[in-house]
Amino acid sequence: MPVRPAGLPCCVPARRASRAASFWTAAALLVLVLAASGVPSPLYRVYQERLGFSAGVLTTVFGIYAIALLATLLVVGALSDHVGRRPVVVAGMLLQVVAMTLFWAADSVGWLLAARVVQGVSVGALTGALGATLLDHQRADRPLGALLNSAVPGFAIALGAVSAGLAVDLVAAPTDRVFGTLTVLFGVAAGVALLLPESSPRTPGALASLRPRVHVPAAQRAAFLVALPCLAAMWALGGLYLALGPSVAAGVFGLTDHLVGSLVIVAMHGMGAVGSVSLRNAVPHTAMTTGCLVFAAGVSGTIVSLATESIALFFAATAVSGFGFGAAFLGAVATVTAGVAPGERGGLLSSVFVVGYLAFSLPAVAAGLVSGAVGLRPTTVGYGVVVVALALGAVAGLQRRRRAEQRTAEQPQPVAA
Repeated sequence: MPVRPAGLPCCVPARRASRAASFWTAAALLVLVLAASGVPSPLYRVYQERLGFSAGVLTTVFGIYAIALLATLLVVGALSDHVGRRPVVVAGMLLQVVAMTLFWAADSVGWLLAARVVQGVSVGALTGALGATLLDHQRADRPLGALLNSAVPGFAIALGAVSAGLAVDLVAAPTDRVFGTLTVLFGVAAGVALLLPESSPRTPGALASLRPRVHVPAAQRAAFLVALPCLAAMWALGGLYLALGPSVAAGVFGLTDHLVGSLVIVAMHGMGAVGSVSLRNAVPHTAMTTGCLVFAAGVSGTIVSLATESIALFFAATAVSGFGFGAAFLGAVATVTAGVAPGERGGLLSSVFVVGYLAFSLPAVAAGLVSGAVGLRPTTVGYGVVVVALALGAVAGLQRRRRAEQRTAEQPQPVAA
């Protein structure tokens, strides 16, 4: 009979297994939430055909979601650091039930706007809380929290988009089937969230934390500023693809099939997950630099594809851009969250996503409005030039920071008397 080594508590394996189960449960809940956020994109054209609204209204429906999400991140982003993760997660899941029910019943633009607002509030509450839960429950010898926080958005949004695209082509009454199913799934998810063990102790200051703000701890501010243009570039392009990707495929390349339109989103966001996983073992500055350069090359290829009307180049360049997105976002998250104290994780991650969703929403809404006046092709080209400049600016800023750190390390230290 094997003898337990002296000094090793018998409950250590059980605790480790419980922690792993909580970690992967939180990851699954985050996948569900973000997949549901990607589901409406392929369905926008269904609603557009049914209700007869313009591209400007379409991007407004898209943008109001991100604005509601941003407002929620600013108000409750740090709440789980004070009241615990579980209450915020359960409340967010119940709001998802309400949002899916509103989508299910939507028969006008007003209903769509209401559904997206509620969904935005829910995702805003859940993004920071579930992301912080992953950091809380990750193993010290396998720190996968930053990887999943960066890889899950791309994977989940792609999963939601392609599932909805398939539903449009294969299922009668796709909006009823999709949102009816999601209503039930989120009801189950709320029950699962109730069973999650609490991973963050209650601390004073819950009411004060509701004051709208971007909370970046002093120790993380320099890294946050370096990552800022990277986050803005990646999420701005991701927002454009979710809002107008299927419309660009249809209007520029003549690809009117709903499933093909959703595959544009998959090429972008799905490859984002591949990029994150591929560079998971790279040091943060390498992942961020590599990702930004690959991203810039991919977007440049997209611009060329729009000029030449090459469908093959368009999809290939979109996939390359997505790969760069995932790698750069992984590097940015790892850079910003390195060494953050447990009681500040929710607020810091929420601040990262505030930047991301600002870039995700406002430029995409502006592009939708501009495209009505100048057309989809020139709007997308101009948009691409701006995000390439931001990505290259992020690389330059990161290199300046690295050189400054090296000069500081090389300076002789004063000798104590």
